[in-house]
Amino acid sequence: MPTIINDPLTTISSSILEDLETFIADAGQVIIHGIVYGRNYGTNIRIWPSTYLFDNHSSHRSELVHFEKISAFPHWTEIPANHSFYFTLIFSGLPSSCKLFELKEVIPQSGGFYIPDIMRNKEDIYFLEF
Repeated sequence: MPTIINDPLTTISSSILEDLETFIADAGQVIIHGIVYGRNYGTNIRIWPSTYLFDNHSSHRSELVHFEKISAFPHWTEIPANHSFYFTLIFSGLPSSCKLFELKEVIPQSGGFYIPDIMRNKEDIYFLEF
């Protein structure tokens, strides 16, 4: 049976605890809920694994770690005419210093997703129109 230690023998420095809290915040995930409108003609969409979030004021790049309800390259998801389509992208965390970032598909052709100047919020959950 596991033992619960209520009073540890080692005391952790408050500065180390503060550093750990920053690390935990940086390790969080960023969730993007996307919507695409099929308009009058319908369309097809997909996501490339080379889709990232870029911090506008550093060299940090958050990677796409999971996606829901959208096909990955080379497959396509069809959006019928006059229908709305919702999907979710999950990225690795942004640094706590990040205030503004962009979402960009880095792909070898034109037409990739690109949304500049996304203002950071406390929840790191965003609803974006693609």
